[in-house]
Amino acid sequence: MSAENTTFFTSGADAISRTIDVQQESTPAEDLDNFYEIERTIAEILAGDYKRVALQFPDELLHDSVPIYRRLKAGIGLGRELYVLADTSYGSCCVDEVAAQHVDADAMVHYGYACMSQTSRLPVIYVFGKKPIDVEDCAQRVSQVFDGTSACLRYDVAYAHQAESIAAALHQALHVPISLAPSQKSSETPSDSESEVSSIIYIGGENLGLTNLLITHSTCNVYSYDPLTTSARIESTRTNRLLMRRYATVQKARDADVFGILVGTLGVASYLPLITHLRALLARAHKKSYTLSVGKLNPAKLANFAEIECFVLVACPENSLVEARDFLRPIITPFELEVALRADRSWTGRYVLDFEKLLAESKSDGEDAPPPPPDSDSDSDNDPDRPVFSLITGTYRQAKRFGLPSKGKDTAASPSPSDEVILRNQDTAVALKDSAGAQFFQERTFRGLEARVGEDAPSVLEQGRSGVARGYGDDHREE
Repeated sequence: MSAENTTFFTSGADAISRTIDVQQESTPAEDLDNFYEIERTIAEILAGDYKRVALQFPDELLHDSVPIYRRLKAGIGLGRELYVLADTSYGSCCVDEVAAQHVDADAMVHYGYACMSQTSRLPVIYVFGKKPIDVEDCAQRVSQVFDGTSACLRYDVAYAHQAESIAAALHQALHVPISLAPSQKSSETPSDSESEVSSIIYIGGENLGLTNLLITHSTCNVYSYDPLTTSARIESTRTNRLLMRRYATVQKARDADVFGILVGTLGVASYLPLITHLRALLARAHKKSYTLSVGKLNPAKLANFAEIECFVLVACPENSLVEARDFLRPIITPFELEVALRADRSWTGRYVLDFEKLLAESKSDGEDAPPPPPDSDSDSDNDPDRPVFSLITGTYRQAKRFGLPSKGKDTAASPSPSDEVILRNQDTAVALKDSAGAQFFQERTFRGLEARVGEDAPSVLEQGRSGVARGYGDDHREE
């Protein structure tokens, strides 16, 4: 950074022209072609005859984007264009087809860690990178903690190039059958051989892939080996803690009456049918729902929707589980929403994150018939004022019911627009009768500054300050 250490700048040009030195680890030039599989990528681009290709990098690999671009450009020749996607719309593990469509790309190259969710629009070339691993040390460390009769090998995609060698070494060290799971599939979809084993060996560090593996395979003993720290351990105790936290989040969702469906992906197949399914599920339970697309999540964004009591995140399996400690409201997965809306409070610990599997199970369960709302009997529609008990607060609460027909009206008849609008005051302000936002505004104590319409004279129009917030061109103020 420049030598000036002052907190504020008086000139906007200083804020724009100042430089920042960033420390980064670059891949050696001699290993770049092998690590990023340059020759294979060029061959697949030429074989597919792709004319406009988008290169998607996560933040940790962005510093290698320029040499990769130059090597690929030299290999594919003239008449083909490459575009570097430096920032993803959602998680970096997902293929950002939306950003690729901005440059009218007909194919994508995804670099780094990938969730391997099925895409819906563009063909994708995956380049995971080839991280080093000591295969013999891996087998020795795992043999010290492993206690089972068979196992399925799962791994971070960066170690896919050594998967067969690792499986062979583990089989020799453990003397048990080792089945090798395919790399290009969802972390929760079991293969035929995996469904018959009681243990899973995971190769990789602590990441979202391991977390999802623990939750979706809670009945299996999961053993992990981290190549960076060369340590192996059993993850059973961690699985129990994760499930307990998710169960507590489900109980908070039971107390919610207004839900926000967060669109966390636009590239994973079946995300639109799932959103439609969630809307119908909430409507049948007389819950209010809003569909929101806010890009990458942070507490400040979601705090703007104060009337929403719980969020349902529709995202890829790697980004579905969000620890909502810093968020104002709980964030749950679509499967957790189905558990929360059940009248039966029991939960076996089974977990589903895959979109298509969740939709298929809903259809097989016959969800065309409206399920009973949670914490209610079959006659709850006749007694909407009945209180329900909350396990979070330990008290009874009065649940809000949305979408109920007005008294004396046919439940099958759809309401007319005039029935949905009510007069709020004599200033001809109106609000939706079944609007959760309007109810929240009416119930809160602070409603903003006092409105003095027609009581104050209009202010004189004056020219404001110019420049950027870091340093305005005019820093003096009139007293």
